[in-house]
Amino acid sequence: MKRYTLGLALLGLASPLFAQNQDDALRYSRLQFGGPARTLGIGGANVALGADFGNLSSNPAGLGLFQRSEVSISPGLGLGNADARASNVEGASSLTDSRSSLHLGNLAVALTGRRTDDEAGDWRGGTVAFGFTRVNDFNTRFNYRNTVADNRSLFQRFREPRYTPTEIDEEYASNSYYSLDGLAYGALLTNIETVNGQDAIVTPSPLQRTSALQEESVLTSGSQTQFDIGYGGSYRDRLYIGGAIGIVGTRFNSTSELRETDPTQSSRAFGSLELRDELRTRGTGYNFRLGLIYRPLDWLRIGASAQTPTAFQLDDTYSTTLYATFRQPVTIGNQTYTTGNAATQEARYSYRLTTPWRVNGGVAAIIGKHGFLSGDMEMVDYSAARLRNASELQDGDNYSFSNENSRIAELYQTALNVRLGAELRLEAFRVRAGYARYGDPFRDSRFDRTQNYYTAGLGMRQGNLMLDLAGVYGQYNRVYSPYTLADGSQPEIRVDANRLTSTITVGYQF
Repeated sequence: MKRYTLGLALLGLASPLFAQNQDDALRYSRLQFGGPARTLGIGGANVALGADFGNLSSNPAGLGLFQRSEVSISPGLGLGNADARASNVEGASSLTDSRSSLHLGNLAVALTGRRTDDEAGDWRGGTVAFGFTRVNDFNTRFNYRNTVADNRSLFQRFREPRYTPTEIDEEYASNSYYSLDGLAYGALLTNIETVNGQDAIVTPSPLQRTSALQEESVLTSGSQTQFDIGYGGSYRDRLYIGGAIGIVGTRFNSTSELRETDPTQSSRAFGSLELRDELRTRGTGYNFRLGLIYRPLDWLRIGASAQTPTAFQLDDTYSTTLYATFRQPVTIGNQTYTTGNAATQEARYSYRLTTPWRVNGGVAAIIGKHGFLSGDMEMVDYSAARLRNASELQDGDNYSFSNENSRIAELYQTALNVRLGAELRLEAFRVRAGYARYGDPFRDSRFDRTQNYYTAGLGMRQGNLMLDLAGVYGQYNRVYSPYTLADGSQPEIRVDANRLTSTITVGYQF
């Protein structure tokens, strides 16, 4: 057990750092609409429309409406901005940050076979398609700055012990840290003293402050991409039926740096602390979807599809570092320190996630050769997502996730997503517009986390060549707390973000 003449206090989280929880379940379940520029330009409203590569990830029955084989590629550029501030801290400043990324939004090929008009048979044709679609974008950056009273600061969270002094001292003695409590002790920010005959974690008076200046930056990157193999067939050119198998690749990276200083130097000893967390997630999931489109009238199409839960295996790699500076030296034994630091070893953990079912319905009205109107509704019950152990894997164990799954069911609800789109045809040219509203997955109504997308696009058809351009402007909110306090008074950071994604699609029919 270490002892020093000037003790400094920091206490931490109740569980091992970066425990898998409800945030992971929502992150990989709440998808965005994707596909080529034509799909994006009409707000993703293609469930009943058909003849679009976006149908691979929405309604594979639409593949049955292809008249010719086709191949296309869709690179894109995303420009994101985020404005973050503490919504419950008086005088908190608002800071804006940005992040851009290049990506491949879609790459697909459709191989179509159709009977000629004079050939008999009820099944008029079919299309097998292979496609790669970006269905989630994690690229964002935000930062904030605010001053809080000491009893609302990170120090207050550290004063609420979760691990026993014996457990903390064992982490220190073995130099093997797995909790923030242990890191604080290893960084010379806490001390173990005898209080009423028992060992206890104490907060020495030299660390007491009246306020704390907080600054944090959070950077995330990565995406989810889905590779699909699908088939759609046409029955009498009235009923279209299709199915697809999806393989979802997940890549997520997060780095956060939280810094606290004493703006008035009210503490005799405390200088600053910096807590750095890094997380890297990689995973693969599988799903299956079925769909149909019925054409009761030549100008009317009605579509529906259902996608099974995606069964993921996810692998997390994470680490945490705590660094502190002291305005007065700390003496431990015969050594004096002006800084303290401790870090976890890079840890790995494997687990499973099952996302919710996704059910879609849509209607499209074809206005002769002048264009179309299309609308979709999608229902997703986010409370049905479930985390599971992966004990058979090298980095897995038998942890039950019962508390986390109960939290998922408590926090989340069924959300309704609406997509609307239109296209105007002017001979060889196309003009498109759309809107999508993705409902709030949280039961808590204090904050609105609805996502809104406004889309526009242009297209041109010349012989066998196709060229489309689309822009998607998305707005979404996030509520984030860097830590939690027992009385719930921790700062709540509201992040108002937007992202403009431009995509160009080059296609060829054959």
